[in-house]
Amino acid sequence: MHASQGRSASLGLALVSAFAFGGSGVAAKPLIEAGLDPLQVVWLRVAGAALVMLPVAWRHRDLVRSRPVLLLGFGLLAVAGVQAFYFAAISRIPVGVALLVEYLAPALVLGWVRFVQRRPVTRGAAVGVVLAVGGLACVVEVWSGLSFDVVGLVLALGAACCQVGYFVLSDQGSADKAEGAEPPHPVGVIAYGLLIGTVVLTVVARPWNMDWSVLGGSAGMDGTDVPAWLLLLWIVLLATVLAYVTGVISVRLLSPAVAGVVACLEAVIATVLAWVMLGEHLSAPQLIGGSMVLIGAFIAQSATPRTPSGPVASGPGGGRIAGADGGRAAAEGELSTGRAAT
Repeated sequence: MHASQGRSASLGLALVSAFAFGGSGVAAKPLIEAGLDPLQVVWLRVAGAALVMLPVAWRHRDLVRSRPVLLLGFGLLAVAGVQAFYFAAISRIPVGVALLVEYLAPALVLGWVRFVQRRPVTRGAAVGVVLAVGGLACVVEVWSGLSFDVVGLVLALGAACCQVGYFVLSDQGSADKAEGAEPPHPVGVIAYGLLIGTVVLTVVARPWNMDWSVLGGSAGMDGTDVPAWLLLLWIVLLATVLAYVTGVISVRLLSPAVAGVVACLEAVIATVLAWVMLGEHLSAPQLIGGSMVLIGAFIAQSATPRTPSGPVASGPGGGRIAGADGGRAAAEGELSTGRAAT
């Protein structure tokens, strides 16, 4: 009963993360239409979240000494990399194509787990990935406006690889706990990741050229004027701070492969919110695709991981991973630690 409740709670956290991430586009689009550059909105999002998380970063400042590589990797890949590669990609290829390529990440996560860490993956998780990717193709209507641009596709694949880094790096704590080492605090890792991401994105976005007066006005959301500062708070507090915190903790509880598939719901959620709040209506193929993503995510999270007979080798820096049950129990302990810090 306890294990079932723990799994339900971890799935709930993954869904909260997907909803929070999925709402970022709905809040960001009015700001972009009001006159801000997309990269400037990304910088505001990450820099604002980093400012909110400064007290957490100070509390866990020992991470700078004990886990500098992990912090640098999280900041470069999970924060700055995904954002920069994605926005560079959509400047050359359709948004739908870029989004689909980026969300190939769950399939790449399974490849990492199976061939780099040499750990078994369930057939259910693999089937869930296939359904989710196929559903995403319908949600983003990849067949409309498809143009082949090698550079654009490579940039989108870069965003997918950075997203893999997010899931793999988020799982490091459960691996450390399984081998008896003190894991890095998940919220502390997020705080420093946001700080590092802010530094990187400052060079790319050049916020000193931004029209700051836009934030003092209003932005249109399906015919309704909404204060720009309120949309910014939505992006910072909900779509970034809440999204990353619940996302990282859920990865440690569910495993990167399963949490990656559940994260595919972000595209569905973003599309539905755009329908309700921005008046962007869904077509029949999008509704069918959304159902496929939901089914795929359910199959993946319902599949019971096969417990290895003993410790198995993991990827670089991951040490050795104990059995699945031990890893999950360790992750549940880490969840309690994370909640205490918030």
